[in-house]
Amino acid sequence: MAIYTLPELPYDYAALEPVINPQIIELHHDKHHAAYVKGANDTLEQLEEARDKDQWGSINGLEKNLAFHLSGHILHSIYWNNMNSPKDGGGGEPLAADGVGDLADAITESFGSFAKFKAQLTKASATTQGSGWGVLAYEPISGRLIVEQVYDHQGNVGQGSVPVLVFDAWEHAFYLQYKNQKVDFIEAMWQVVNWQDVNKRYHAAKASVPLISF
Repeated sequence: MAIYTLPELPYDYAALEPVINPQIIELHHDKHHAAYVKGANDTLEQLEEARDKDQWGSINGLEKNLAFHLSGHILHSIYWNNMNSPKDGGGGEPLAADGVGDLADAITESFGSFAKFKAQLTKASATTQGSGWGVLAYEPISGRLIVEQVYDHQGNVGQGSVPVLVFDAWEHAFYLQYKNQKVDFIEAMWQVVNWQDVNKRYHAAKASVPLISF
C-alpha cells in the first residue's frame, strides 16, 4: 500500500502563464513529481523487505534513495502551493494591507529589506551547482528567516530549518520555455509567488517548539 500520494495541483496547467507554460506544469507535476512519489514508496517497500530478511548490504543506497525521493516529494508539494496566478494575487511583495504584515516584518528584520532578501534568494536559486533549489526557511533556534541552497533535494541545509518558500532550479522546471537562461526563470518566478501561502507556512513554522537550544 502506498504511503505517499501525488497531491493535486491547486490550479489548472495554464494558470501560471506567461511565467510558466502549461506543458512545463503538466510534465513537472504529472511526470517528475509523480516519479519522486513512486520512488519514495518503492524504497520504503525495499527497506521493509531488507528488515524482514535481515539483509542490510544495500542499506546505504536505500537510505540515500529515500532521502532523495522523499525530499523531492516534500519540496514539490510546497512548490505548487507557493505559486499563484497574477490574476489571483500572485507576485509583488508581502504587504501589511494584504494580511501578511508579520511575514513582511520578518523578512525586513532578517535581511534588512525586501529588496535585499529578493536579491539573495534570486542569486541563491540561480547559482545552484547543477540541480537544486533556492529556499527561504525559518530557523527555529534564532527565530529568523534564512536563505539556503539545496543541492539536488536535501543537501546543504540547516537540519532544523523549515522551508516556507521554494524556487525549483532544476532544468525540468524551466528548460522547455527558458532554455539555459535559468536566471530569467528565477526573475520571472517573483511574478507568481503566493505570499498568503508563504505567510501561512511561516506562522506554522513559528508555532513549532524547537527541541534544542544554544
